[in-house]
Amino acid sequence: MSHLILVRHGQSEWNLENRFTGWVDVDLAPKGKLEAVKSGELIKEQKLKINYFFSSTQQRAIKTLKLILNTLRIKDVQIIKNWWLAERMYGNLTSLNKDDLKKKLGEKKVHEFRRSWDVRPEPLNRNSPYHPINIETYKNVPRENIPDTESLKDCYERVMPSFKNEVLSKLKDNTNILISAHGNSLRAICKYLFNLDEDKITELEIPTGNPLMIKFNSKNEITKCHYLDQERAKDLIAF
Repeated sequence: MSHLILVRHGQSEWNLENRFTGWVDVDLAPKGKLEAVKSGELIKEQKLKINYFFSSTQQRAIKTLKLILNTLRIKDVQIIKNWWLAERMYGNLTSLNKDDLKKKLGEKKVHEFRRSWDVRPEPLNRNSPYHPINIETYKNVPRENIPDTESLKDCYERVMPSFKNEVLSKLKDNTNILISAHGNSLRAICKYLFNLDEDKITELEIPTGNPLMIKFNSKNEITKCHYLDQERAKDLIAF
């Protein structure tokens, strides 16, 4: 039996302000820090030895994982930080308030930008301070891999090759892995793991700071999955 635990970072400062964040490297909001600690407490109750810890290179995911580790009383452990786990890049929507945009474009159009499979916003100008090429966090990412905009499909195609090579390859019998990442990079992983089609993936919403526990048998087949905080659980769709 192996376990994969997926945690969307706690509420960020821009989640709180209802802004499109994407690759902008914002910090956790106070509520997000509490959600991260709560995640740690819920994971601790499972009494699992976790073998590998993955995070994106964005600070809201890293800080969420560090708060979880602190709650688990785990020190001096390697965090495997990967840029490919970053949030979806929202193009020229980056930094805009979602409610303001609904008034301007209509709720249907904004929902399409947020949840559709293959619709990309317009590219973000590379001179923008919000473009990842101008953010220190991504200085070591090859320029050709830094997007100007992404659909969920683009995000999926960015995430999955490395997820298969670096995560699934380690998920062998009695191996447990924890990933701290983002709503859309985790949606991409869930699409693959649960074989969700392009319509179903648009319905999947992953709550902040609520660990999703996925159990695998010796054949790497999923046998069970559930959110550890049932009071804040979303409809998994998959099971």
